[in-house]
Amino acid sequence: MKDTFKREVAEGIPTTLPPTVERDHTISHAPRRKNILTKSEEMLAIRNALRYFPNLWHAILAPEFLQELRDYGRIYMYRFRPQYTMYARPIADYPALSKEAAAIMLMIQNNLDPAVAQHPHELITYGGNGAVFQNWAQYRLTMQYLSQMTDEQTLHLYSGHPMGLFPSSKDAPRVVITNGMMIPNYSKPDDWERFNALGVTQYGQMTAGSYMYIGPQGIVHGTTITVMNAFRKHLAVDDTIQGKVFLTSGLGGMSGAQPKAGNIAGCITVCAEINPDAARKRHEQGWVDQLIVSIQELVRQVKRAVEQKKIVSFAYIGNIVEVWEAFDRENIHITVGSDQTSLHNPWSGGYYPMGLTFDEANVLLASEPDKFKQCVRESLVRHVDAINKHVCKGTYFFDYGNAFLLESSRAGAAVWNDKKDQFRYPSYVQDILGPMCFDYGFGPFRWVCTSGRASDLRKSDEIAMTVLDDLRAEAPLEIQQQLQDNIQWIKEAEKNRLVVGSQARILYADSIGRIAIAKAFNEAVKTGLFEGPIVLGRDHHDVSGTDSPYRETSNIYDGSQYTADMAIHNVIGDSFRGATWVSIHNGGGVGWGEVINGGFGLLLDGSDEVVVKLEKMLFFDVNNGIARRAWARNKEANQALGRAMEGNVKLLVTRAHLVDDQIIEQLFDVNE
Repeated sequence: MKDTFKREVAEGIPTTLPPTVERDHTISHAPRRKNILTKSEEMLAIRNALRYFPNLWHAILAPEFLQELRDYGRIYMYRFRPQYTMYARPIADYPALSKEAAAIMLMIQNNLDPAVAQHPHELITYGGNGAVFQNWAQYRLTMQYLSQMTDEQTLHLYSGHPMGLFPSSKDAPRVVITNGMMIPNYSKPDDWERFNALGVTQYGQMTAGSYMYIGPQGIVHGTTITVMNAFRKHLAVDDTIQGKVFLTSGLGGMSGAQPKAGNIAGCITVCAEINPDAARKRHEQGWVDQLIVSIQELVRQVKRAVEQKKIVSFAYIGNIVEVWEAFDRENIHITVGSDQTSLHNPWSGGYYPMGLTFDEANVLLASEPDKFKQCVRESLVRHVDAINKHVCKGTYFFDYGNAFLLESSRAGAAVWNDKKDQFRYPSYVQDILGPMCFDYGFGPFRWVCTSGRASDLRKSDEIAMTVLDDLRAEAPLEIQQQLQDNIQWIKEAEKNRLVVGSQARILYADSIGRIAIAKAFNEAVKTGLFEGPIVLGRDHHDVSGTDSPYRETSNIYDGSQYTADMAIHNVIGDSFRGATWVSIHNGGGVGWGEVINGGFGLLLDGSDEVVVKLEKMLFFDVNNGIARRAWARNKEANQALGRAMEGNVKLLVTRAHLVDDQIIEQLFDVNE
């Protein structure tokens, strides 16, 4: 079987035309995209799709691809989907001349594993449209190129399309990825739909199109940190989180992590999900405790949980607006509230409006897209009105960076403050992760055990915990809480059954922690403690990787939150400091056109050379963002930058001189 798999991967586009396949209705499929192309553009889309295949097949494939385009709004090339099982195999099972290339193949397959991916047959990992590739021909060619690659070649991918292998060097990245990089004047919603349908660009989200998704675990950790600190900010020092309600929505893709995070934090989590399949999938995977289909039953169960101070999570199969309104009528106090529907993608299944079932909404989305948009806007207004009522009763509500407040404002909802210059509710980065984590350099550091063995993951947990314990003993007071939260997290990680797909783990660490853990891992690979190499990476949702004015950089107040220099420098800087692969995306959790994301992957193979790479690359990857945040006058980042410069004499950064506010205020008082 292994030899057959290796042969099929190395084959690329098959030499004989595969038979047609029936659409598999046992898995979740991407919603039908709207038909936006003109006749001449449809002709161009077919032309573009057929260029992957020999001329002999064109007459057969052309009508088939046109049918896919009209039925689904995209050409996925279902006929060419491989028949082997899609999952992250041990690294030795991949046909490769380069170990780095084999690691990338492993990560690609993990992103497309049906246990991990939201719509695996459409090559979508999460978020409704976060794509690994646009079609199955791109997947096949990419895997073939990786099987042929040497350590002196680099594969360049244009929005899923493998442009080819180019000569480079051993120190260069093995893969360079871009996704959705549109010319600004052609970067409107209908442009993205059109050019995606033409097969020339795609939305890579954050870790979907850069092969670094590790299932819901990544967002479980970030959500756990966020929820714990949200309660800390809101509750009295002597109060407890037990028996308090956290209300949110979304169980597809990454948002499926929310109930698990609530359980770890120790509260009552209520998460509404309109898609019954998504809710059942998370329940089967153990990410949510109870499924409920009746709003009356939900009210009854939550009231009992509050009385008994339970730690429990409920998935309500229905619309989130219904829950906010019902809890208002029934006087169920919501201590912390948020939303994680995919509002970066509001018109294509990212948000389902109140008053329609899941199936009814999907029909309307495809048949009457303008009416569907209007229903979404009306639902958002109603959604916000319900939230505002709870906030008046003492609820702490925060935007989870999914463009909820942004799209609500565009719908005319009451989300502005009295001055109409800011949203009345903060982004979770503004209030929590920015000043408490990112500005200090703490962000998502993740790793994958390429052996595929749980025993390696267990050993890596122990190593990481030991390193963090040692660092805490010497750490300054202002980062003690961050270290303690992550030590506690890693202690309980295995118990919480967080692995879906690859044997992976995540925690938050600063550059000192990331480098120390990476060195310890590399030594463990070198000495044979691990049975295979380790892949390092991170979510783009980090200190440096992302420029996003409504999320990652929402606590930047010098006006530069609308610029994207940091993310671009991040990916370029990582590429020549040792990254195994790098990626840059237009788009992410808040939407195409709203954010630029940069990411990386680094293989730890136990060599001395990789120690030099990890030291240089991880140091830059974090401190690039700290420097930018300090220049924006963020107090916590300025403190972190000072420590970084003391620890590395080669780091010389332009420091901001802080002006006395009185000077500015008096200047304008005199001139007005």
